Amino acid sequence: MTTISNTTARSDAAAHSGTSNIPADIVRAFSPTGVLRATINLGNPILATRDASGAPAGVSVDLARAFAQRLGVALELIVLNSAGKAVDTVSQDAADIGFFAIDPKRAAGIAFTDAYVLIEGAYLVRDDSPLLDIAEVDDPRHRVTVGLGSAYDLYLTRELQRAAITRAATSPTVVDTFLRDGTEVAAGVRQQLEADAARLGGLRLLPGSFMTIRQAMGLPRSRGEVAQKVLAGFVEEMKLSGFFEQSLARHGIEGAAVAPTSR
Repeated sequence: MTTISNTTARSDAAAHSGTSNIPADIVRAFSPTGVLRATINLGNPILATRDASGAPAGVSVDLARAFAQRLGVALELIVLNSAGKAVDTVSQDAADIGFFAIDPKRAAGIAFTDAYVLIEGAYLVRDDSPLLDIAEVDDPRHRVTVGLGSAYDLYLTRELQRAAITRAATSPTVVDTFLRDGTEVAAGVRQQLEADAARLGGLRLLPGSFMTIRQAMGLPRSRGEVAQKVLAGFVEEMKLSGFFEQSLARHGIEGAAVAPTSR
């Protein structure tokens, strides 16, 4: 785990977030330590990565900065390499907000906003694999490698009835683990799989997607219903403002769609 402290939020994020008079008790609910602690999961390259200087960057970072600016508090980024670690950190109140794929299992400890970005989950196989369609994957002869604790892990654990699931330590290591262990299928974010296929060669994606991931902000359920409503309203405002389209474009992200507003 890497922790990066930022004493102020970026001014360009503030331009999107506008101004708001959030009651002091709600600000304290979001920042009981005096700063807003936000988990950043580098396991999902669509939403977070490192820039040329090595600093965390991406849609999640932009959104964390915008919300810290809205609250009027300093921001601390807790940079992690997997969704599972981010979920645990927020569920255990060791962070104040995070960025997650909505999943019913995670909802036991985390209150989610509505989705702000939609991402495809895809399958990858070797060029010589007989598999041609995603419907063929769920077969007792097949092993599917996923990132431990990822949205794909949770979803496929529920949905696959015949295929076996094997788990890589993190989502970015899924394809390398799939090749090392000789499993039949790798599952993950389409863009990550496409990048790995180009990097390694001899691999192809099956057409279509097995799930659409609804990416949202979340906070510990212990922070209360009012705080949950404030965060949910913030996400809807960001969708209406064009924040997400601009952030995705600024970071050169393709293949992710902004979720429709619930308003």
